[in-house]
Amino acid sequence: MTLTADFAAIPDSSHAAEIERLCDAMEAADKAGCYPRLTVERPWSAHNPVLEGEFAAPRAIRWYLERELGRLAASGARISVCAGREALDLHDPELGPTVDETRWDLRRKKLFLFAPERMALSIDRLRHYTGTEPEMFQRYVLLTNYAWYVEEFRAALPDCAGPDSGSRQMPAWHHALPGRTGLTMVNIGVGPSNAKTITDHLAVLRPDLVLMIGHCAGLRNRQEIGDLVLATAYMRDDRVLDDILPLSVPVVSNHTLNTLLLSELTGRGLRSRMGIVFTTANRNWELRLALVEDRLRVSRALAVDMESATVAANGFRYRIPTATLLAVSDKPLHARPKLSADAQGFYTASRRQHVDIAIAVAEKVRQLYPGGLPTADLRSPDEPLLGITGPEATAAPLSSSGRGTEGTQSPPLSTYNAPGGLRQDPGRAAEWLAGARIYGNGVVKCVCCCRRTGRAGTSDRWPDSRCGCGHSARGSGPDRS
Repeated sequence: MTLTADFAAIPDSSHAAEIERLCDAMEAADKAGCYPRLTVERPWSAHNPVLEGEFAAPRAIRWYLERELGRLAASGARISVCAGREALDLHDPELGPTVDETRWDLRRKKLFLFAPERMALSIDRLRHYTGTEPEMFQRYVLLTNYAWYVEEFRAALPDCAGPDSGSRQMPAWHHALPGRTGLTMVNIGVGPSNAKTITDHLAVLRPDLVLMIGHCAGLRNRQEIGDLVLATAYMRDDRVLDDILPLSVPVVSNHTLNTLLLSELTGRGLRSRMGIVFTTANRNWELRLALVEDRLRVSRALAVDMESATVAANGFRYRIPTATLLAVSDKPLHARPKLSADAQGFYTASRRQHVDIAIAVAEKVRQLYPGGLPTADLRSPDEPLLGITGPEATAAPLSSSGRGTEGTQSPPLSTYNAPGGLRQDPGRAAEWLAGARIYGNGVVKCVCCCRRTGRAGTSDRWPDSRCGCGHSARGSGPDRS
């Protein structure tokens, strides 16, 4: 049975009720042991008029489904829900290929970013690591690496619900509000491996923000113990994502979130600095200083930690706004290492203030951006919703060195159809060649931005080149017209 709502013919006053019915139908299909299948017909789209995909555990992201479907409904979409494939048991040998992201296209529409098998696995992992149900997670998430921060979070928000036992690896506490507009804090422990693990799985819940709060080593002469560090960008020495996201890809904090954090710090009159945070996998990096000294100096980093860049890099991959606010706990390069007695005094003095800042900024985001923080900077210029690239415009993925890897090209977006994932009807596929002009001497320029995209070759190989706007232009030698 398929439930369909054509919002072009439904009064605005009835949209919310129809979306409720659609979400209820998705949950019913899930309870029946199937992956709910969602089909969105968008008559306004020339390139992608039909989007469809399957989900697991829709109740865990119901707030997100309601919001995204509401936006589509406001534009006049026609939305259908039916039962899809029978849900795969997580012990099934076929699970492995379905959750393998090696060739997964993370540029797809956020609503359909993950296959249902990946969603089901991550939701189970979150339950295992945090000791709480996925439905308890709120849309604003704080990550920390110290139990002291959790204590202050619970003191500030005493009605929090927590894990089912005290032995969970990454215990979570949730201050629930209607529409999942509350706040969640997860103690992820220390190190980039933990940071990657939790953000891999949190991503399927589509949080509106992830803010890392914790401690760092200060590197500047004028920094004092207790000063705050607001990361603008990151130097990645964590090693856990190098094969997935090349080091040549810049990773920065969300601008809007950083602006709100800076405003809060300024309003409180607190000492802080903005700049590069160096994230390492080696807790005792100062014992091997010669190996990192040049990078610390050249990058002009002002702090060292073990999680922030990992959280930000995974947030970039999964298009989740992230930011980092750290407190300087030690200065090993200035004869002020982290010693037990000194650390205890610092923790006592700073931790409540640090948590209060995070809570206050999350509240500002809730009030100012109920529809989510601006994330245009996390979208690819050739994201499918902006046009389908043909096989000739598909570039080889980058290796960790930033160079293309021969023989490992991604499948063209117009034909991509992973199990349970997004299938897009190309409709009128974008004609990139029509969007480029070949000038004298084989110079190729893009029509949309008029940038020179390189000099076309004279052979018959039709080399591709790409301009700054993301469009691909081709040339086959000098203009002979």
